[in-house]
Amino acid sequence: STATPCPDMANINHSQEIDLTNRDPKEINQDVVKVDFEDVIAEPDGTHSLDGVWKASYTTFTVSKYWCYRILTAILGIPFSLLWGFVFACLSFCHIWAVVPCIKSSLIELQCLSQLYSLVIHTFFDPLFVALGKIFSSITVALRKEV
Repeated sequence: STATPCPDMANINHSQEIDLTNRDPKEINQDVVKVDFEDVIAEPDGTHSLDGVWKASYTTFTVSKYWCYRILTAILGIPFSLLWGFVFACLSFCHIWAVVPCIKSSLIELQCLSQLYSLVIHTFFDPLFVALGKIFSSITVALRKEV
């Protein structure tokens, strides 16, 4: 039997099937970049351009947005994917190797300090507050209603 050099890497499927129909399955861009002609250009009642101009504007907007996006993704899609893969790899690395260990270390130190703080409070202030409580417990307040 052959041993896999890194068992975690064996579980990663780099040739995972991609859904080419639904490209936003988690709907992260539903309200952000979903922009149609009607969302940008609208003519109120009483202010209308010629019907031919309106139709040509609609077609020009829609086709130019479609092809401009396609051309930009064809040119920059792979470089940006590389860039964002690198950025998120760096973020993951920093979080795993720096942030979490730093937080865990701080929590260990703070736990030690909290025990010291608790010891000081119970040693010095508890007797003081118990004594003050006994002093003020003998005070009585009487309310009288005068007519």
